[in-house]
Amino acid sequence: MKWIAFNKFKCSIFLIGLLTVPIVHAQTKHEGSTHTAVQTPALQDTKKDHAGMNIIKSSTPNILVIDPARLQSIGVTYEPARIQSMEKIIRTSGYIEADERLIAHIHVKFDGWIERLMVSSMGEIVKSGQPLFTVYSPDLVSTQQEYLLALQAQKILGTNASTGQAIKGAQDALQAATQRLLLWGVSEKEIQQLKQTGKILKAMTIDSPIQGTVMSKSIYAGMRIEPGNELYTIADLSRVWIIGDIYEYELPYVRLGQIATVALTYLPNKTITAKLDFIYPTVDSQTRTIKARFEADNQQGQLKPGMYANLELKIPLGKHLVVPQNAILLTGEQAIIFIYKGEGKIEWRNVKLGLHTGDLVEVIQGLEEGEQVITSANFLIDSESQLKAAMGGMQH
Repeated sequence: MKWIAFNKFKCSIFLIGLLTVPIVHAQTKHEGSTHTAVQTPALQDTKKDHAGMNIIKSSTPNILVIDPARLQSIGVTYEPARIQSMEKIIRTSGYIEADERLIAHIHVKFDGWIERLMVSSMGEIVKSGQPLFTVYSPDLVSTQQEYLLALQAQKILGTNASTGQAIKGAQDALQAATQRLLLWGVSEKEIQQLKQTGKILKAMTIDSPIQGTVMSKSIYAGMRIEPGNELYTIADLSRVWIIGDIYEYELPYVRLGQIATVALTYLPNKTITAKLDFIYPTVDSQTRTIKARFEADNQQGQLKPGMYANLELKIPLGKHLVVPQNAILLTGEQAIIFIYKGEGKIEWRNVKLGLHTGDLVEVIQGLEEGEQVITSANFLIDSESQLKAAMGGMQH
């Protein structure tokens, strides 16, 4: 937040050209009593007529009185305090990655050897059900043989009523062989085909379970594989995640379901939208940020895992009494606003600030809607000694 504050380097006086026009403060301790005029140090020895100073009696404290013509000549500007909608804007960077829920990890549940690859390179796009490779497994072959033997025994024993126990044993063996084949990934259609033809599959074809892009491949023809080996990783990139960092102090403004605008460096004239669907539960101890996950549609395939992205969240905060931030002067722990009262009268007032978004600041206490707030930067920038002296004189 860039606040207008005391700056000894910027030693321009309270008003540009104020070396020739002093600031006057009139305060009445008792009606008709002595008035205290505070002048800038450069003018302490200047005569009243020479300086053109007008001392105005006032029963109101915290009033600066300056020649209206002089205010106009130096371009003092003011605008009314107003009630308007505010919004919090959070900007962050992020990176794109595949949606973990749309990733398939390809492996087999038996020992074997790769015979043939149908998909041989990373980046290939495959369809659901498309063959990836064939694998030969002695275990798979022997289990098919067990299935056929149990099936044949069941047929032979089925015509002899005195062999009930043997028939049950054949049925159990057939069921066990069927279950092993199913667990190893042999489809019911393939088992039915084995039953009808009696022809054993020497090599099993492994198909892609989803449509997507091959993200990784770790096999080659002739390679020996074991259960649990990850052979392919295939990701459906029609929907992707964008992972961004939210600062800890911004977290109260963030809610699931909010929509972010996303800009990409390689698409400079286009933005897309992404929905916040998850906030991670931990804070990075070094950066004090929390990971936030946004979900974006990617039917056109423009968003690629690993890309960087810029995200912007606009969060409505409701209506509040606001002034421009350059109307606020910070003096230590106090915030001061100068209010133009007309006829050269300027009242300074301590206020309590609230939300700060963009170039607007909410005023919680000390200001009313419609009051004219001075916004001239050259009016508010002052040497520390002069303005503090003036403020001190007003507070007697």
